[in-house]
Amino acid sequence: QVHLVESGGGLVQAGGSLRLSCAASGRTFGPGCVGWFRQAPGKEREFVASISWSSDHIAYVDSVKGRFTISRDNAKNTAYLQMNSLKPEDTAVYYCASGPSRMAMTRTYDYNNWGQGTQVTVSS
Repeated sequence: QVHLVESGGGLVQAGGSLRLSCAASGRTFGPGCVGWFRQAPGKEREFVASISWSSDHIAYVDSVKGRFTISRDNAKNTAYLQMNSLKPEDTAVYYCASGPSRMAMTRTYDYNNWGQGTQVTVSS
């Protein structure tokens, strides 16, 4: 079982940046995919970004394209989500997840390990 811990969330003004980290322990990520999801109050959990094991396949939800960048360091068992030009609508709890596929998957059911989440709040 992979234990995932997110960090890096916080309060930021619109237009600002945050970098989320997801550290894996117990077992490594490999050779599977890593994804970031988010859930705002009263809304369903939604896909944000994902990255394949070799980082050659990356996917983003349209609303974050050009603003967010997902990456991973397999040697450090850590994944990242760099978030720039943040908007109030990005406010949510952000979750890291890992799954067995080597591709960058976009559905929650493609992932079998989840972190507990980190709050991101963007003020206007």
